[in-house]
Amino acid sequence: MSKTPNPNSTGSSGNADAGKPAGEEATVKVPSKDSKKKNDKKCEHLSEEDLALKQQLEQCVKRIQDADPGLQKVALESMRQEIRTATISMTVLKPLKFLRPHYGTLKGFYEKMPDSDLKALTSTLLADILSVLALTMSAEGERESLKYRVLGSQGDIGSWGHEYVRNLAGEVGQEYVRLEVGVPYSRGSCKSEQERPLYDLMVPVQQIVSFYFKHNAEPDAVDLLIEVEDLDLLLEHVDSSNCKRTCSYLTSLAKYLPRFDEIVALDYACAMYIKFKEYPLALVTALAMDSMENIKSVFTSCDDNLQKAQFCCILARHGQTFDLDEKLCASNEDREVLQEIVNNVILSEGYLALARDIEVMEPKTPDDIYKLHLLDGQASAEQSVDSATQNLAATFVNAFVNAGFGQDKLMTVPSEATSGGSSTSWLFKNKEHRKASAAASLGMILLWDVDSGFAQLDKYLHSTDTHVVAGALLGVGIVNCGIKNDLDPALALLSDYIRKDDPSIRIGAIMGLGLSYAGARNEEISSILIHILEDDKVSLDVIAFTAISLGLVYVGSCHRNIAEELIYALTDRSEAELGEPLARLLPLALGLLYLGKQDEVEGIANLLKTSTLHKKIRKHCLMILHSCAYAGSGDVLKVQHFLGQCGRHLVKGESFQGPAVLGIAMVAMSEELGIEMTIRSLEHLLQYGDQNIRRAVPLALGLLCISNPKVNVMDTLRRLSRDIDIEVAMVKKVAMAATISLGLIGAGTNNARIAGMLRYLSNCHRRYSSLLFCVRIAQGLVHLGKGLITLSPYHSERFLLSPTALAGLIIMVHMCLDMRSTILGKYHYLLYFLTLAMQPRMLMTVDEKLKPLSVPVRVGQAVDLLGQAGRPKTITGSQTQLTPVLLGAEERAELATEKYIPLSPILEGFVILKENPEYRDDN
Repeated sequence: MSKTPNPNSTGSSGNADAGKPAGEEATVKVPSKDSKKKNDKKCEHLSEEDLALKQQLEQCVKRIQDADPGLQKVALESMRQEIRTATISMTVLKPLKFLRPHYGTLKGFYEKMPDSDLKALTSTLLADILSVLALTMSAEGERESLKYRVLGSQGDIGSWGHEYVRNLAGEVGQEYVRLEVGVPYSRGSCKSEQERPLYDLMVPVQQIVSFYFKHNAEPDAVDLLIEVEDLDLLLEHVDSSNCKRTCSYLTSLAKYLPRFDEIVALDYACAMYIKFKEYPLALVTALAMDSMENIKSVFTSCDDNLQKAQFCCILARHGQTFDLDEKLCASNEDREVLQEIVNNVILSEGYLALARDIEVMEPKTPDDIYKLHLLDGQASAEQSVDSATQNLAATFVNAFVNAGFGQDKLMTVPSEATSGGSSTSWLFKNKEHRKASAAASLGMILLWDVDSGFAQLDKYLHSTDTHVVAGALLGVGIVNCGIKNDLDPALALLSDYIRKDDPSIRIGAIMGLGLSYAGARNEEISSILIHILEDDKVSLDVIAFTAISLGLVYVGSCHRNIAEELIYALTDRSEAELGEPLARLLPLALGLLYLGKQDEVEGIANLLKTSTLHKKIRKHCLMILHSCAYAGSGDVLKVQHFLGQCGRHLVKGESFQGPAVLGIAMVAMSEELGIEMTIRSLEHLLQYGDQNIRRAVPLALGLLCISNPKVNVMDTLRRLSRDIDIEVAMVKKVAMAATISLGLIGAGTNNARIAGMLRYLSNCHRRYSSLLFCVRIAQGLVHLGKGLITLSPYHSERFLLSPTALAGLIIMVHMCLDMRSTILGKYHYLLYFLTLAMQPRMLMTVDEKLKPLSVPVRVGQAVDLLGQAGRPKTITGSQTQLTPVLLGAEERAELATEKYIPLSPILEGFVILKENPEYRDDN
């Protein structure tokens, strides 16, 4: 933009100056006559009141520089009063505007102020005024507002206005960083300022925090205290009225901090929750820390056994192994009841009560899911497909759809003959290794009902067919998944079969142990499984399942000895053996030990780097190890690292890019913004990545949006699953992964759009048995538990991540990287690892005796209230329903009656209600 010429200048003078440098031209002074005219013109635009204020302030500036200390004091107090009045009543601070030309003058006078009896008073008054003037007048980065605040009177900080406090808080944060790093001050700083110790900052910090809490700005106070690393001040200012708002912001902010700082922040939040008797929220925070000490502290701080029963419901939903003792509950009778709740014994009863309430108890067959009558000629076309594969697919669909209902039309119907060899029994319509999945499907149908499950599976344990026995042992693990028992019947039964010679029986028993005791950290099981790992004569498949079961039992434990055993098991195998698809379970088991532990993985990672493993295998292991360690952390640097690995071209024999793609999803799955950004990044990988990356992208999308069908992800997977070049082997692998992922994102939702897509795909892929098998599995997942079960590992309003649930999903998607050798081969029963993530997506309200209690609740889309003032609505677009109710991935519930008080502010799973003593019925 060209500069407007000076109307007072002549053409000749313009030419005379043309040859001068730009710097000289800038220094040419405007004649004083013009300056006077401009000042007069500005004054003409001021009102009489503003003009009087301007003249008064200029007079104050002159008097401040007077030799008389008394006159200085009066002028300073007058100026202070004008500025304070303006900060309260004016939108535009006119005193600051009029004093702007005099800021340098006042600064210079402060530095050279002569000695007098009133110097201490006048200097602090002037410092206060300079601190406020610096709000708009100091140079960037000088932090003069803070400098003069420290040198000033340290009076009421709020008297200068909210904007002044916010600016001061920002300068405090910058100054703290400077002092921590040790960067020197700029040249103009005085000696006393350079030598100022760090604790001087705490005085303004305390004043700012106090001001924030008085004005309901708790998030700003938390931000400042995190910057200066002094969260102890929170304990002084938080009270019962602001505890929830403060701790809610602190816990939400914690996920963006490094692991150590995150634990510190959560620890403060837990302490404040306990202090103000917000016990359920304290327990949820303790679970997020994975701190057994804090969990016990919550129990010991609370004296109400009914409240402790609610704690046990939360622990059971999280899958936390927890043993109550006399310190936590004195009464033996009460302790037994509470222990049963922790052991999840009431889960099956509540799930069936939900099913009866919404009338879905009637068993469904695979044909009810396929809906072949909607596709012309489909029934006849499927006759050409391998009937064995078709029967196996129907077995899984039947198991998924009727999961937990205790009855179906294939496995639990009375057979025409005994199980010894009836050709009419559905079990024996499956051939060879497929019988194992068929027998295990009975455990899925009887899921969480341990007594009935053991009774019905017992008959298959006496079969002469080893595959049937192996399936029955796996079924024992499935039916016992998530349910704990002090007598350990699963361990007693399965340990006898682990020592058998037949590999299939051993695998069934080992996998059953892993499912039954996931997260239990049972030393007896570890001794049994480690003994198998150390046996050189054991086949690779038995070793692989032993390793993954060991990883499940000790998931997230950082158990050093087990980690070293797994590394030794890896190094003992040849490069050819480690190239087998099932060998992926060995590094995956190592990753599960450090699931979500972030920096704690570095020690074992360094040990792995110095091991004798082949370089290509070692890189694959390290990729899995770090992706598991940072799962759910949202660490942007790790996402960038994995994206960088995806940009490299593989050398023959390398396979680390598949785990890298899955690692991106695992790290970013914790919060909504990260998910949206990752979906965009994965779209770029689809466009520009190599084929092995494109094969993993659909699985990463499925993991990101598990049981949460987003329209854009749905469309992407639909496009990939219907590729026109389906005859190409790699394209077929991408299509199979996309089809399975369609089932994962729609798992348990009964999503009509995905169901329609899968019906269409079943018609498109009817000539390809492997693709059709994937379509059937996806159809079974979409209708999981007839729409009552979710696979999402997150719960408690997406705040808690269940490690066992995530472990099951991670195993599933890693095995889908090479489906032809695993799920489509003889290891199809790997699909049953999804059992670890299965949970009813319900809200079940119960009374004080744990009996179902139907009350009205409002169910709607959750609204993010983080940092919002007042009491806005927590949900939108709500509908009032009677409990029990189903909750979607992004839905929340709130009580629609004041007759009862929930013992947990998070209305998910089992919630105990007690009567409100202050409630009065208007009728």
